[in-house]
Parts: sequence; structure tokens; C-alpha cells
Amino acid sequence: MQMKVYHINYKYLERCFQFFFERKTMREIDCGQIRDTVREMCIEAAHFLPADMKDLIRAGKDNEQSPVGKQVLQQLCDNLDIAEKEMIPICQDTGMAVFFIEIGQEVHIAGGLLEDAVNEGVRRGYKDGYLRKSIVEDPINRVNTGDNTPAVIHEKLTAGDQLKITLAPKGFGSENMSRIVMLKPADGIEGVKREIVRTAELAGPNACPPLVVGAGIGGDFEKCALMAKHALTRPAGVHSDIPWVKELEEELLERINCLGIGPAGLGGTVTALAVNIETFPTHIAGLPLAVNICCHADRHVTRVL
Repeated sequence: MQMKVYHINYKYLERCFQFFFERKTMREIDCGQIRDTVREMCIEAAHFLPADMKDLIRAGKDNEQSPVGKQVLQQLCDNLDIAEKEMIPICQDTGMAVFFIEIGQEVHIAGGLLEDAVNEGVRRGYKDGYLRKSIVEDPINRVNTGDNTPAVIHEKLTAGDQLKITLAPKGFGSENMSRIVMLKPADGIEGVKREIVRTAELAGPNACPPLVVGAGIGGDFEKCALMAKHALTRPAGVHSDIPWVKELEEELLERINCLGIGPAGLGGTVTALAVNIETFPTHIAGLPLAVNICCHADRHVTRVL
């Protein structure tokens, strides 16, 4: 009797085991958890300014040289206290919901799509928190969606098995005063300084100063704008770890505060609370610059799942 000989494909078995192992080590996050987290974040951001931003405003009040400006900053501090105690939104403009989401490549989102979960969380958060719904479904026809969706969602794939969600509700009094300038390389650092200060000057009282100024330098048209928006989520008092950028942030803050616009545009020495700058490599023929202005209510909340 002749025995059959079976050949084992070890490479195939190795791939099978590897696939099984990778599937077993993927961390699963349910869409329901994302939805509920986003709901809570929307309500929190509308009523509670981050502690670092509150400290920055209080420090601004102590440093303000104008009696009127000092009084305005005291009123802003009082407003923050009332918002927390009475659960009244910090500002009537509860903003367009902007999200920066970092997705670990070892995360599997179960039960639906990430964007659907985020939008449902926004829908519930703005409804349950009695927050103003400010989004129109078409930029020309202007019919309100009635639930503050859709949100603006920026997604980034990262290492690890966590999902990091940052919400930055953006009011449009300040958003409308933001600018993108496609500078020439020859404009150099002086051109960058000129346009950032000019943007703050053009904003004047319309952006509800004192301001937080976010700037993106480099990349291309949309990349610099994304960096400028993301820069507004940086913790207060934290500078760039690039030495020349840190120096630029400090210089521009001083120059903007010398404009004399002051709190609420009523004059003073505290026109801005911070200048945050992000940079990215760019093309040899360009020097893109975006400046995203935020009012003193620089609302941002981060959760890690």
C-alpha cells in the first residue's frame, strides 16, 4: 500500500497565523461610545472654558493697562463663572463643530461609520444641551439643518490602539476675520509678520478680542489653513518647540498687543492672549500663510478612547 505524502505550505500557515493574531490584537471601539462621548464634549465645550484659557484671561486682566479694558476682562471672567454655575453657554454662538480625530491604526470601529457617529453625537449634544443650531444645509439657499450638523471632521491615522477626539466649536464672528495669503518666497519672514499683524488689525473689534491667533506657515493652500485652525487647540502658554517659531510667536504677540485695539475693541494693551504657529515643508515657489482668528472663548475639549 502506497502512502500519500502531504506537503505543508509553511509560508501559508505563517500568513494565516499572522492574520489571526493581528485580528485578535485589534482594539474595537463601538460607534455608540463615540457618539455618547461627542455628545458630552459638545455640552462641556459650550459651558466650560479650559482651565488654561481661563488662567490666561485672568492674567490678561492683571496686565491690562486700560481701566476700561480691565473692566471688560473682569466681565469676561464673570461671564465664565456664570456659564459654569448656571449651565448657560459662554457665548450665544455655540459654533460650528470642528473635530480633529487621531485614529490609531490598531483600532477597529464597530457598529457603523465614524463620521455618522460623530454627527449623531453633535446632533444629540446640541439638542440636549439646548445649544444654538447655526448650520445651514446650503451656503446659498441658507436653510438651517436644525441640529448643527454636519460637523467638520479632520481625520489622521496614527500609531497605537487609541482614538483621540478634539472638538473645537468655532464661532463665526472671529472665523469671518481669518485670512489666507499666498506669499512669495521673497516676502520671507518679514512678509509673514506683516500679514499676521495685519490680520489682527483688520479684525479689530469684530472678532471679540482679546484674541487667540492661530497661524499656519507652509504646506499648500489647504494645509496652511488646517494648521492655523489646529494651532488654536494648543494648550495656553505652550510655545512651539522650534526655536525660531517660538521667538516669532512671542514677537507677534507683543506687536499685536501694541495695536491698541484692546478688550472688546475699546482700547487697551491686551488685544491678544496668544499667538500659536504651526509650520510644514512647502514648495520652492511658494510661502503659503493662513491666519485663523479666535475670540477669547477659545473652546476646545479632548477625549481619548
